[in-house]
Amino acid sequence: MPIDRTRAIELHRKARGKIKIYPTINIHNEEEMALAYIPGSVPPALAIQQDEGMSFEYTGRGNRIAVVTDGSAVLGLGNVGPYAALPVIEGKCLLFKLFGDVNAYPLSVGSQDTEDILHFCALLAPTLGGINIEDISSPKAFTIVRELRNRINIPVLCDDQHGTAVIVLAGIYNAL
Repeated sequence: MPIDRTRAIELHRKARGKIKIYPTINIHNEEEMALAYIPGSVPPALAIQQDEGMSFEYTGRGNRIAVVTDGSAVLGLGNVGPYAALPVIEGKCLLFKLFGDVNAYPLSVGSQDTEDILHFCALLAPTLGGINIEDISSPKAFTIVRELRNRINIPVLCDDQHGTAVIVLAGIYNAL
């Protein structure tokens, strides 16, 4: 679908990003502040210390993913790097929120080295319920997905890889 380039630029300039972080609770007084922050955060923190799985129960972790790119294979653009990939992955995060109510965060890695990306994603894992590898060149993207699945205990997907598989499968089902 052709788009008006000027309107696209203006939309991005005006919005200054396609997603924002908003609180899930309101604080009206000192007691509510204490419950939401310190000392109220201590009991759930101690419970999570005993059982890390409780982080999905007491935090937003289960509905939080990272959309990670190095900008090496942006659809229609190629290797544009991490900064130029931001509008694209912000758009992907917008789709996650609009169509799945998933809090997705665009993260452009300032390196195209596979080990750097693996290390970056592994360090983020305690904060997230999943990682979406986006617009990273192949075969590097396949390696990253495979290695991350061995290193961390949250779902990892590459929609360039897995999304294509889903569409092909849907086409086969529809043809039958």
